[in-house]
Amino acid sequence: MSITAIKQAPLREHTRILGVGAYRPEIIVTNDDVCQWIDSSDEWIRQRTGIVTRHRAPREVSVIDMAEAASREALASAGIDASQLGAVLVSTVTHPYATPSAAAQLADRLGATPAPAYDISAACAGYCYGIAQGDALVHAGTAEYVLVVGVEKLSDFIDNSERTISFLLGDGAGAVVIGPGDTAGIGPSVWGSDGSKHEAIRMTRSLLDVRDYSMGVGPDAESGESTDAGSESLWPTMRQDGPTVFRWAVWEMAKVAQQALDAAGITAEDLAVFLPHQANIRIIDEMVKQLKLPDHVHVARDIVDAGNTSAASIPLAMHRVLQEQPALSGKLALQIGFGAGLVFGAQVVVLP
Repeated sequence: MSITAIKQAPLREHTRILGVGAYRPEIIVTNDDVCQWIDSSDEWIRQRTGIVTRHRAPREVSVIDMAEAASREALASAGIDASQLGAVLVSTVTHPYATPSAAAQLADRLGATPAPAYDISAACAGYCYGIAQGDALVHAGTAEYVLVVGVEKLSDFIDNSERTISFLLGDGAGAVVIGPGDTAGIGPSVWGSDGSKHEAIRMTRSLLDVRDYSMGVGPDAESGESTDAGSESLWPTMRQDGPTVFRWAVWEMAKVAQQALDAAGITAEDLAVFLPHQANIRIIDEMVKQLKLPDHVHVARDIVDAGNTSAASIPLAMHRVLQEQPALSGKLALQIGFGAGLVFGAQVVVLP
């Protein structure tokens, strides 16, 4: 009995990032603000992390609101209408609902319906995971254009009084559009996970006093419901084992970054930009040393003003680099994300 051959979508040889957009919330939290809640100082925070300020979203601004703002700029930058999107991918760990997804709601707002849409839960590697999947969808002919968003409202998931991670975190959104290219614009993805270290960065349930949230954020931010001052609520909050994360990020992630360079067939000399996850300025500087990056490579240090924004950090850093140095458009960049899971992902890309 003969089997009838089925058709397959035509493959595309090349993909690239066509446009980038960003949203930075209006509330700026200084180190002095943070020191109201923890026993620390502006000097200590700067020396240990490089952070001077971080952005936090107002109570009424949601993950979807931030993602929409960044996405509209990315679509305009790419010259693509939302109706042309073949998929919408949102990387986040701070959308407070398991369902419906942030991606489906974002697609509806943008006018991308009926494009498939789904969320990616890969924390600080989420954006690079999204790039890997968007790249594959366009290559396979499943979609012509894919929107990839990294967005976090981490201020909803921190206990301001604990000092392992809360003072590091900020809010924001970054988005890119992936589509066909005339030449290769996205290198092979090097990505993976190590769940044996899941305790290193995690969420745990804490009893929070809403008076801790004087910056206008907190457990009731999504609902918009008022909460009486002094009331308490159990709520998931972030924790980390700093030394474990630092050692893993510096020594293991430098190897992953080098693997991404090798997979793309280039060397550090060929790079124009390094876009690491904005976790800690000391981690970034150590990775630069491990990779032996030449002086001509621009190293993104968006963390100074934005803090650690998890899945949003790399596209936010890319956006700032291109705003400040538009001549870098079309140049090669190495991007790498790593975080809770533990998970990691890296690619060499041509900047839009």
